[in-house]
Order: sequence, then C-alpha cells, then structure tokens
Amino acid sequence: MNEKIYGLMAEFNTPGDLLRAAEKIRGAGYSRWDCFTPFPIHGIDKVMGYRNSLVGWVALAGGAFMFLNVAGLIWFSNAFDYPLIVGGKPMFSVPMTFVPSYIMMIMGGAGGALIGMVALNQLPRLHHPLLFKKRFEGATRDKFIIVIGANDEKFCVTGTKQLLESIGGVNVEIVEDQE
Repeated sequence: MNEKIYGLMAEFNTPGDLLRAAEKIRGAGYSRWDCFTPFPIHGIDKVMGYRNSLVGWVALAGGAFMFLNVAGLIWFSNAFDYPLIVGGKPMFSVPMTFVPSYIMMIMGGAGGALIGMVALNQLPRLHHPLLFKKRFEGATRDKFIIVIGANDEKFCVTGTKQLLESIGGVNVEIVEDQE
C-alpha cells in the first residue's frame, strides 16, 4: 500500500487563534485548506473566502428541466400523439398543464439539489485520511484544527509546517492518505 501525503494538520486552542491563523494562511496565498471546529465560528467563511454554493443553480436547472419536459410531454401527447377533442376544449391549455408541471418542477429541484450536493461534495467517500488521526477527535470537542492540503500549489512540507508553527499552530503533523 503506497502512502502519500494528504496534507498538514495543526491544532489551535481558541476560535480567535483559528481566525487569525486562517487570515494569515489565506494571506500567504494558500487555496486548498479547511478549518474544523466543534461549533460554528461567525465570520470564518468570509475569512476563508467561501462564495455561495453552486447547488442552488443545479437545483434550479433540475426544476426547470422537469417543468419544461412535463409541459412539453402534455403538449405533445394532446396535440400530436393522441388528439382528443372533448367538449370543444383546446388541444393545449396552460392552466391545465401548470399543476402537473409545477409538481414535477418541485421534484426536479429536489433531485437536482441532491445530485448537486453529492457531486460537488465529491461523495461517496467511504473514508477520510483525517479520521485516522487520534488528535483530530478534538475537533468535535474543544480543539480547532486547520488542514492545508498537499494538492495546494504552494504546499511544501517544510515551508507549510514552518508557517503553521509560526502562526500559533501546535501539534503540527503530516496526514497521510491510505488510498
């Protein structure tokens, strides 16, 4: 089994320490890093430079796709495939089409949100290298952890380790990927 480096992990004791460290890491130009905390920290997403997720756009596309497909199916089946004149009503009517199309739009949006979330989170991942680290358990209780990924352009084991130690990170250690 070849072991390769996933990244470097550093521990911080307070949310303020973590925020200051995150600002310095972002200022140093790193782009592939993440923070793990036992509770949400106000402002960490702005410090990390997170933008809105694309999941909403995927859900919108799924909903629009289903709405148009159902409306098109109703139009095709009533106007061409099986035209049946009942009581002099038109072959296609928008009010009659809206309810089933709307219901399927909601279903398509929900399916799009699920597919977008799974795809953008790169799931399913049946293991994560951080789960093999004993000190990572502290992220669920009282420790604040920053992990800088080895796939970052600026990542260098010695340089990144020195940066993490200089900004107050303790117990800086290498995280190895088992895959």
